Amino acid sequence: MKERIAHWLGLEQKSPYVRNYFYATNMRASIYMALVVVVLEVWMIVRTTVTYFKPTNTYPLQYYLRNYYLYYFILLAAGTLMLVFAVRFLRGKKDHPALGRSIQWVFSFICLYFGIMVSVNDYAKGEQILTFLTMELFVICLLTWRPIVAFLILTVSYGIYVWRISGIVPVNVRLRAIEGGTEAAAGLTVATKINLFTMWLSTLMFSISNYNKTLSQARKDEDLEGMNARLSEISVKDELTGIHNMFHFRSEAEKLLGYVTTDKGNIAFLFFDIENFKSYNEKYGFHEGNDLLMRVAQMMEREFEGSLVSRYSDDHFVVLTRYAACEEHVRHLSHAVKTLQREVHLELKCGAYRPADGESDPSLALDRARFACNCIKKHYDCAFRLYDKALEDDFHRKQYIVNNIDNAIENGYIKVFYQPVVSTQDGCICGLEALARWLDPAYGLLPPGAFIGILEEYRQIHKLDQCIIRQVCRDYRRAADQGLPFAPVSLNFSRLDFELCDIVDYVQTQAQAYGVPRDFLDIEITESALTEQHDYLQNAVRKLRDSGYRVWLDDFGSGYSSLNVLKDYQFDVLKIDMKFLSDFGSNEKAQPILENIVSLTRQLNMVSLTEGVETQEQFAFLRDIGCERAQGYLFSKPVPIEQLRERIRTGELHMAKAS
Repeated sequence: MKERIAHWLGLEQKSPYVRNYFYATNMRASIYMALVVVVLEVWMIVRTTVTYFKPTNTYPLQYYLRNYYLYYFILLAAGTLMLVFAVRFLRGKKDHPALGRSIQWVFSFICLYFGIMVSVNDYAKGEQILTFLTMELFVICLLTWRPIVAFLILTVSYGIYVWRISGIVPVNVRLRAIEGGTEAAAGLTVATKINLFTMWLSTLMFSISNYNKTLSQARKDEDLEGMNARLSEISVKDELTGIHNMFHFRSEAEKLLGYVTTDKGNIAFLFFDIENFKSYNEKYGFHEGNDLLMRVAQMMEREFEGSLVSRYSDDHFVVLTRYAACEEHVRHLSHAVKTLQREVHLELKCGAYRPADGESDPSLALDRARFACNCIKKHYDCAFRLYDKALEDDFHRKQYIVNNIDNAIENGYIKVFYQPVVSTQDGCICGLEALARWLDPAYGLLPPGAFIGILEEYRQIHKLDQCIIRQVCRDYRRAADQGLPFAPVSLNFSRLDFELCDIVDYVQTQAQAYGVPRDFLDIEITESALTEQHDYLQNAVRKLRDSGYRVWLDDFGSGYSSLNVLKDYQFDVLKIDMKFLSDFGSNEKAQPILENIVSLTRQLNMVSLTEGVETQEQFAFLRDIGCERAQGYLFSKPVPIEQLRERIRTGELHMAKAS
């Protein structure tokens, strides 16, 4: 109830925006009001002067000064002052609001006083009281007042006016009394009282209506302003961390790079990555992960105060700052991030790029800083890396690979090299592994490590794998047509193949097109791929085996969840990682571990295959413990199919009879 009464009286709390809205509204109204007053008063001064100099005038100058000129000049001065201040406000000079409100109050008071005094004189002469009514309308209806203030202004001004005229006998009343031979009585007639009350009430109602309308519009505009401000903030702020987003970063960075005054020789783009953040998120949940990101963002803004700091994506941040001492800032920040870790070890990695003269593309600069950052991942003792000539060569090669994979496939630069898999029983080739090589006219022969990881990062690896599948099927068809021996081939699948295309359907389509029996194509899937997309790949493996293809588990023992993988999946071949043989002669644990893995393989009805065999001693050990197949440089490096056939023809290698 109190709030409702306060609203009726106009005493409710108003926000600064609403108060300023009322002030601006009154200032705009004051221009019209003051302009009319100034014009009218100039006209009244001229008219009064003309009247004074008429031959028929019998009143002295003192009479006009006291009853007219004094009021005219006071009102003219007040109107001029109000007009000047209001025009100044509209031109953008919005300082001194207290002075502006004071001028409005003084101007309104003078208008009302002028209306009362002039209309009192007019009433005494039996004339209309339009000046008083006009000033009441000017002050109350053009300006917006709180209802309680409007009520007080109206009541006081009407009260003063009624009090002043209640003791006056108008000339017309006096004349009628003389004509009727009676004595004229002072006071207001009933009609005058009714008219004045009606005017008071209607003006008050209009003032209240105007106030509520203005208040409603002010609040609507405030809500709209707030919404626009929020949208504007969202457009440049990261919703989670509260720091700037990449839209703001790129916009401001472009401006800075375009300024002539920018010292480009002393600026650097920094790209940050919180290493192991994914593990932190999985262990402690998204809420704790988000809290970590917010705290890192705040620390980054404090450390690089005055620089351009933004969130790039996920756990990545970017900074545009002065190069001098930036490495020291990174070291402080990296140490601070380590204090936030719990059981999961956190590392803050930073790549830096210094733009050369004439460079103005923030996106390219960030790509290079990111490239520098990525190259020190998994390097425990390195937190900062500056993009230099060596990295630039790697960066250009990376861009070349991404931009030319389609061209390389189309022009036949992608070659299939085959590495034999031999039986430990007779040493004959019982299988082949298809491995990709890129014979490029610009870079020469590129090994798999130079392009497979890049194609996976840019989600184009499926193009390479599809190309290898086609070539293997084509090689089989040629061998079959020419009556040449050809062993079953294992194909390496990336986990992204199952996301980016229907790789199972593609294998079946190519095998059918080239007439390749299903037992001549095996599928290798790495252990790490299975741990990242458990449910999806479990269905894919089942579909492959149901379609008649043998599925191999590649790189067994390279990760941390091998036994879980064996429990959850069904494989035909277990391919033991070459790391077990890398220290075969020096690590006494290697042999018993290998022996137990081979034994476990037999119990799970899988074929065991060990890669990385380089010596006869290793090969003999594998044969003795019952490992069925072996692969490595002892037999052959990956070679083109023609070279492999030549070695078979000369008797250096032997094919199993089944092939």
